[in-house]
Amino acid sequence: MQMGEIDTERVICALAEIPDNGSRGFTLGTGDWPLRGFLVRVRDEVRGYVNRCPHAGHPLNLEPHRFLTHDDSLILCCSHGALFEKQTGYCVAGPCAGESLESVALEVTDGYVTVAADWLLGQVDAF
Repeated sequence: MQMGEIDTERVICALAEIPDNGSRGFTLGTGDWPLRGFLVRVRDEVRGYVNRCPHAGHPLNLEPHRFLTHDDSLILCCSHGALFEKQTGYCVAGPCAGESLESVALEVTDGYVTVAADWLLGQVDAF
């Protein structure tokens, strides 16, 4: 199904739904293993990551859409306190220091954030 030139199967949300300097969780797909991830935004730039801690393999957040430190400067794993850079997903402190979150390739088209088609095709069996 197409929305103009946008494949609606890959749409996560409208860019306006992510607060500036904020985050938003998402689930894309159905079945036993949908893609569970989150977005972080700094102005008009958006990064996406799989919602899985590299240390323990569980979700980073305890509350919906809450993935950042109180000052919104870093991504926070609520279980172990690991801290990750928003731009790269690189862990700067905590039990997985030196590791990185798995990034999700994104596209922003006509004000909508979508998972990049080529990235999604490469993940068919991963989730």
